[in-house]
Amino acid sequence: MSETREEQTLENRLRSLYLLQLVDSNLDELQEMKGDLPQIVDDLTENVKNKQAAKKELEDILKKSILLRDQTDTDILSLKAKIEKYKAQQFQVKTNKQYDMLAREIDLSQEKITKLQRDMETLEGKAVLAKEDAEKLAPELEALQTELASRKKELAAVNKEHEDEELKLKHQREKVVGKISKADYQMYSRIRKAEDGRAIVAVQRKSCGGCFNRVTPQRVLELRKNSALIACERCGRILVSDEIVESVKKTL
Repeated sequence: MSETREEQTLENRLRSLYLLQLVDSNLDELQEMKGDLPQIVDDLTENVKNKQAAKKELEDILKKSILLRDQTDTDILSLKAKIEKYKAQQFQVKTNKQYDMLAREIDLSQEKITKLQRDMETLEGKAVLAKEDAEKLAPELEALQTELASRKKELAAVNKEHEDEELKLKHQREKVVGKISKADYQMYSRIRKAEDGRAIVAVQRKSCGGCFNRVTPQRVLELRKNSALIACERCGRILVSDEIVESVKKTL
């Protein structure tokens, strides 16, 4: 008895899904060969970025504090010059009122100098702390950059070793995904995420190839028809027949 068009379509869906699973499993194996290197490189890159930002912030504080300190020093010198000027004018005034006005200006200027001197001490302390912290951070940053360069070199070597194979698999994956409906792909991705990367599995020794739960003879017969999407009753993975497995392996 010939297969119906619907059965043929579903069989193609199963083939495409199983092929995608094989390709993804091969890509997973390549990723495992890299071990923790990609994550280590990402973490080190982030640490270097944070340290660089912290160092720059300290350098900016140092620069700003020194500029403000120098400006404050200039303001103090200007006020001292005014005080000397006022004192000289006191010898030239003819009335007590003029003398008292100059005395008040001298007192006000002296108060400003006192405040500016306190501000200057604060800025000086801020600059010293920022410089010390930046100097402490410099060797830490250098060590991180050295380690990052070394880890990147390791990762590049691993990537180079499997570059052609990885590119080939990624290209194959794009082609396969293009043949799978959005609904099937979403289903596949959901199961794959939930079941440790394996969404489509074969029945092995009358058991689910994912969780090894026993598959009944009736279910095995249904699988051989390739006319329905059948999920494992325990883990929810999609089961495929030996025929699908063999036909897909021939295409790899």
